[in-house]
Amino acid sequence: MTKIIDLRSDTVTQPTPAMREAMMAAPLGDDVFGDDPSVNALQDKIAAMLGFEAALFMPTGTQSNLCALLAHCGRGDEYIVGQLAHTYRYEGGGAAVLGSIQPQPLVQDANGHMALADIATAVKPDDCHFARTRLLCLENTWNGHRMPMAYLAQATGIAREKGLACHLDGARLFNAAVDQALAPVEYAQAAINLGAITLEAQRIASHFDSVSVCFSKGLGAPIGSALCGSKDLIGRAHRIRKMAGGGMRQAGLLAAAASYALDHHLERLADDHALAQRLASGLAGIDGLRVKSAQTNIVFVEVDHGRGPALLESLKTHGVLATGLIGLRFVTHRDVDAPGIDHTLDCIRRFFAEPVAAQALALGTGVY
Repeated sequence: MTKIIDLRSDTVTQPTPAMREAMMAAPLGDDVFGDDPSVNALQDKIAAMLGFEAALFMPTGTQSNLCALLAHCGRGDEYIVGQLAHTYRYEGGGAAVLGSIQPQPLVQDANGHMALADIATAVKPDDCHFARTRLLCLENTWNGHRMPMAYLAQATGIAREKGLACHLDGARLFNAAVDQALAPVEYAQAAINLGAITLEAQRIASHFDSVSVCFSKGLGAPIGSALCGSKDLIGRAHRIRKMAGGGMRQAGLLAAAASYALDHHLERLADDHALAQRLASGLAGIDGLRVKSAQTNIVFVEVDHGRGPALLESLKTHGVLATGLIGLRFVTHRDVDAPGIDHTLDCIRRFFAEPVAAQALALGTGVY
């Protein structure tokens, strides 16, 4: 059977044999009663790593963000968020549907930044005509872009001047931390080791009252996220998690996988970033497409003349999977290697070397 090169997302990773062993060996309890030792250990570990008082294990990043928003805001409150941010655009409108929280979406630039002036002016006056602006929500990484520390400081600084709390959707926080540890402007003496990554993750998290981080993306765990914050905030989030159906029983089986990932899979995120750069460099010389964005482990590509769907179908026939939801997207992760990237590049080169009419005939889709 031909190996599938799955570049759709870093969520498709499979647990390693060692991670499976850790899961099977995990001591278990009932997390709804608060006595699952593996869950408690994971919550203590991730809270300490990011510099918070407490953390709460969640089944998904969507639920983690939802519990954060509802813990920060009440009915009729408002949060400021990017127009293309995951919490606003891709999480089913949960804050509005389940929390009666009004989103105030703002335009983002190509790097995911909302203009600082827009953030300041979006905060509503204390007047009965307006929703009460309570929270600023940022995302790091955003479409693979690491948010610069200076921007995080400025944006959250404005929020605090206005009396707002700050939440970070840090689904790929550790990708941002790895990239930051390697950036000489940010941290000139950094080396890729667990201590350096943890330090950078703490620096990012220090600007926020709460942070959600995923274990099921580049870290390679099969499921799970955590919300970190103060004991009071996590207490409120715990009640909301129960209402949202997130109370799990012997969840230590899953928490053990996340703990293993934190211990063993952080440093190797740099390999994913290197593979993304390998892919982007190879794509750069191909006529008919343009690398739109390539940072950390995500590469976005624009394909000329509407041929993106045909390219995706052609890649699929050669065992390569990618997505076209928001432009062609390729995501590297621990189950992708250099030969897989080179095979992907070879398939793309051959696609663009063929006449358009021949591709259309082969795919039965008409001329693009």
